Amino acid sequence: MAGNIARRSNGKWRARYRDESGREHTRHFERKVDAQQWLDQIAAAIITGTYADPRAGQITFAAFFGEWSARQVWAPGTVLAMSLAARSVPFSEKPMRHIRRSDVEVWIKSMDAAGLAPGTVKTRYVNVRSVFRAAVRDRVIGQDPTDGIRLPRRRRSDAAMSIPTPEEVGTLVAVANDEVRTFIALCAFTGLRLGEAAAVQLGDIDFTNATLAVTRQVQRLGGPDLDIRPPKYGSERVVHLAPGMVDLLTRHVAEVGTVGHEQWLFGEDDQPPHQNTVGYWWRKTLKAAGLTGIKLHDLRHFYASGLIAAGCDVVTVQRSLGHAKATTTLNTYAHLWPTAEDRTRVAAQLVMDSSLRTHGEPTESS
Repeated sequence: MAGNIARRSNGKWRARYRDESGREHTRHFERKVDAQQWLDQIAAAIITGTYADPRAGQITFAAFFGEWSARQVWAPGTVLAMSLAARSVPFSEKPMRHIRRSDVEVWIKSMDAAGLAPGTVKTRYVNVRSVFRAAVRDRVIGQDPTDGIRLPRRRRSDAAMSIPTPEEVGTLVAVANDEVRTFIALCAFTGLRLGEAAAVQLGDIDFTNATLAVTRQVQRLGGPDLDIRPPKYGSERVVHLAPGMVDLLTRHVAEVGTVGHEQWLFGEDDQPPHQNTVGYWWRKTLKAAGLTGIKLHDLRHFYASGLIAAGCDVVTVQRSLGHAKATTTLNTYAHLWPTAEDRTRVAAQLVMDSSLRTHGEPTESS
């Protein structure tokens, strides 16, 4: 950085420098020491990579978001989520360089006070944080005011997660009508998400090798329009089907049939089902089963818990559920895996059994 300080005829000290693009920046000070301190701060920011053009920071949050978001390659659902988060901030018309950590904290507090779930608050925060991080990368601002913000505490996975019992799932499958029975079974015994189950076509099923290819999902963006797109990032996968699931799918195709020229497994009028239709199916089935408080997504947790109880490792569960990272699987289901203490007790019992059984001593397992 090229900079210098000179005294003006009016007695003030002029400090100026040129940034990496050659643009000159100037400020005037009453004291030379203040001018030098300003240049030193600029030099330190350039060295540490936190320098931002002061003029660029005058753009408002709303204007920067508009320019930045227009350049992003987002799925329609992401566009809606990002726009919702950006519109929710109270500092949308404030220049980016004037937005402080306190502004972000007030926004977080207001969402919490309004009763938004901690997960919703976190999602909006993460989306808005991505805007500020983009502004830092573009040298619009030098620091991200969302750094280190404390969010409302979320419930632990083991406390927040609801897993239906095998008896409850069995009842739901038994009382559902033919089409809904297969849909519920896909969610409970293959772990498919709602949108993935709604998007299954006959060609996705390999009846010979007992597999199901998950290659698309259905998203509805308001109104009757549907959006058929690939699953969430990292979620394309092949699910290995239980023999009973293959039998159920075979009966479904033979007795219920498929929908439209795309041969959707579920739906009507040549289209896969709307999520509102699936919601109606689910509520009707719950009522018929005499059950309450179970969400359709809980069936995905039921499937994961079954895999873990059967001894499947983290990577197997990750691939079966279509998680992009094993850490996602662990963060969600770590409490379901046996602990080191559990494994130690089992191993110790095996040692006792093998040692004492030869002498006729009673053991816990005998």
